[in-house]
Amino acid sequence: MSLDPTVRDVLVVATSLVALLAVVLGVVALLHLRRIRRDLTLLAADGDAPSFVEAVARKTEEVRGLRIEVDDLAALLARTRAELADALRHVSVVRYDAFGDMGGRLSFSAAMLDDGGDGLVLTAIHGRSETRSYIKGVKNGSSEASLSPEEQQAVTFALRGASA
Repeated sequence: MSLDPTVRDVLVVATSLVALLAVVLGVVALLHLRRIRRDLTLLAADGDAPSFVEAVARKTEEVRGLRIEVDDLAALLARTRAELADALRHVSVVRYDAFGDMGGRLSFSAAMLDDGGDGLVLTAIHGRSETRSYIKGVKNGSSEASLSPEEQQAVTFALRGASA
């Protein structure tokens, strides 16, 4: 079976083009494989240095540990804030002259309240021959016992500090 010379020439050219395309694709694949091997070598361990995968695993564990610590600190902060809300930390002192004939503003009323307005008012009234002290409980910013104007002023100032 004999082929026409033009058909044979076309087949030779087509076969040559396919072979050339195969060589180009082979070179491209070889270059791509070389790059992958180089990247893999970078990821692999060098002697006693950890591999990339081991390093990532170690850092992941460290991040997991840090997250647990942050969660623990957040819980501790919430407990501390709750305890601090009950502390008598809003204090106000009002000094005054209890009696018109005495000067120096030696009498005082001191309110000591927590964040909820609970606490006490301590009053010391200084006279010529004696000093009297009183303590009155405060609940939600008011007292069951009647408060003097100075005591009420001390409570108001302390509550103002509680809301600031």
